[in-house]
Amino acid sequence: MEHKTDFLVIGSGLAGMSFALQVADHGKVILISKTVLEETNTWYAQGGIASVMYAPDNMEKHVQDTLFAGDGLCDEKIVRMVVKEAPEQIENLIEWGANFDRNTDGKFNLNREGGHSEHRILHHKDNTGAEIMRALSSNVRNHPNITIFEKSFALDLITQHHLGRPVFRGNPGIECFGAYTLNIETNKVETILSKVTLLATGGSGYIYQTTTNPPIATGDGIAMAYRAKAYVANTEFFQFHPTSLYNPGERPSYLITEAVRGFGGILKTQDGVEFMNKYDPRGSLASRDIVARAIDTELKNRGEDYVLLDCTHLNAEELKDHFPNIHKKCLSIGIDMTTRPIPVVPAAHYLGGGIYTDENGQTTIRNLYAAGEVACTGLHGANRLASNSLLEAVVFAHRAAIDSIGKIQEIKWQQGIPKWDDTGTRIPEEMVLITQSTRELQSIMTNYVGIVRTNARLKRAIDRIYILYRETDELYARSTVSVKLCELRNAIKVAYLIVKHARQRKESRGLHYNLDYPRK
Repeated sequence: MEHKTDFLVIGSGLAGMSFALQVADHGKVILISKTVLEETNTWYAQGGIASVMYAPDNMEKHVQDTLFAGDGLCDEKIVRMVVKEAPEQIENLIEWGANFDRNTDGKFNLNREGGHSEHRILHHKDNTGAEIMRALSSNVRNHPNITIFEKSFALDLITQHHLGRPVFRGNPGIECFGAYTLNIETNKVETILSKVTLLATGGSGYIYQTTTNPPIATGDGIAMAYRAKAYVANTEFFQFHPTSLYNPGERPSYLITEAVRGFGGILKTQDGVEFMNKYDPRGSLASRDIVARAIDTELKNRGEDYVLLDCTHLNAEELKDHFPNIHKKCLSIGIDMTTRPIPVVPAAHYLGGGIYTDENGQTTIRNLYAAGEVACTGLHGANRLASNSLLEAVVFAHRAAIDSIGKIQEIKWQQGIPKWDDTGTRIPEEMVLITQSTRELQSIMTNYVGIVRTNARLKRAIDRIYILYRETDELYARSTVSVKLCELRNAIKVAYLIVKHARQRKESRGLHYNLDYPRK
């Protein structure tokens, strides 16, 4: 089956849906979701979205906090652009129906998180992402120009390669003509031809054993773009959130938002001793890379499995009112956070790099845009400042929408695109092979490419990943296409890129900490 649309949006998180809403008045939109519209990384975002709102905060402070967190690798021009445009995008979210908590005087109730010098995090209790998704999905579902394909898995981007023309990475003539997608309900491959395509597929956390990401976060967008010869950058910077709930056997790990520490929560060892001041004068509110490494060091030195996040000194009613879902979750495993510290451990959370884009979200492939966690825009540098991710997603979705609307009338649908090539020996996939390879990949990444790395660990990781790549490539060539097999193929590709980029960086910087290159 073949579909034609002006705009194809792959991914239904904040970036994908906000882009779709802005371009829908200028053409037909197809928005595809691997599962259902609301099942995205955005849904799980607890903390909030950063923006300067009131004095004594100002934009220069937000800029400097972002640059400092990024450890010298942010693009300052991009940082200033995003910070400047933040208030306007907050207004857009409010117009779409998102509700952010306010004080009795009507002003926004702003949180403070690690790395921020002021209170500037807009939030909705401790489920901000879910609130934003509620508002946007309602608008998307009701827009007459937006067609939603749920349970639709993007297999590959369509470029000149599919017309029999050679494609080389960095060739400025590469164009995107749409994508091949798998209808999960019918198990049929469909062709979607588009004038403009946006990749908004989110993160890659499921390549690690312990992650806050949902199971859909398998790096699909980055892998597709890389196969299509787009530039991918900075993937060595994988952020581990310092505080996920220690609850062995639960996957994904339940996130304990950084806002809990901004509210006054203090990190302690199991014997009740504060430790963060040994590592940074900001204590428990240092940036995520520093806090995660500090916890990792304490656990290894002490031979323990978790540290404690102590909130017992805070006002119990205010704590429960501010973080009702976290309080409920902790109670479900027998912990009352108002009277007992929360056991926490770092977990893979956010990929700081991704598909390289310019200031408008345009990738190195013409008519292909990327926004959200899948993209590398220059905002985060070597380490993402807390709550800048939702901000980045909505700013770059807006800029991509404006840029693509200006071009859409000049772009024509490509003719002569062949159907999906399903020739050769095609047998049902062997799930035991896919499941075991997925577990092996997660073990490799967790043990060798985690919070702290060495050259020897990275060498072992790349050797093991190559074996998995070869085995999976052979399995893919002879098997019928399936979501699990394609997710494994994509995850291996992203893992390879992370290790490749980590081996190329001969220093410790931000989220990439290599013991062979200690910081001076």
